[in-house]
This record gives sequence, C-alpha cells and structure tokens, in this order.
Amino acid sequence: MNFYETIMGLKDDSIEKMYKAKEVKSEDKAAVRKGQPTFSGVLKYFPNAIKYVSTVSKAGNDQHNPNTELHWDRSKSGDELDALTRHLIDHSVDPMDEDGILHLGKVAWRALAALEKHLE
Repeated sequence: MNFYETIMGLKDDSIEKMYKAKEVKSEDKAAVRKGQPTFSGVLKYFPNAIKYVSTVSKAGNDQHNPNTELHWDRSKSGDELDALTRHLIDHSVDPMDEDGILHLGKVAWRALAALEKHLE
C-alpha cells in the first residue's frame, strides 16, 4: 500500500491531484490535511531531531554554497542513499563526523532528501 492509499484509500497520486484541483470541495481538502498531522505526528514526536537536522542543513549549505542564502542545491546532491549509508557506517565507528556534525544527523538529512525526491 502506498502513501496515498494509506491516507485516503486512493490509488497512485489521486489525492495530490484531488487536492490541487480547483473544483475540489473544501471538506475533501480538510480530510487530506487531517490525514497529514505534520505537527502532532512528526514535529511533536521528534523536536530535537528536527532542529538538529536543520543545523545539518545549514552546515551543508555553508560548506557547499558558502556566502549564499540557505537552499538545497540539488546539482550537488544526487547520491542520497549512498551518502546515507556511508554516514551510517561511519556512525558505527565514531558518532561524530570530522566537521563536528553527528553522522546520524547527516543520515536523517539524506533520508529526508531521498524521500522528498521519491515523493515528487
């Protein structure tokens, strides 16, 4: 069962299409939003981890795009699963990377990046 089937019992990306369609009833859009409890189902569970991943994101931006506004430069980020795996292995040797960032923070950032790309 995929993400959309889990949320509303719909096939493929029907829920996304439904949500973007202008003729969709507001109560249907509300049902979609209620099926995605972003605060109570993610941020509330993992506040420290989410804040830490945001510092990983900023550190990565400062390293790969110095003196630029925070952004995800996808041209420099294409091997999420390989990088995630390397950081997971490195964590087992020493939890802290040489730059002072926890490997698990980098694993989480890479996992979010891979998931974001997959859902697009």
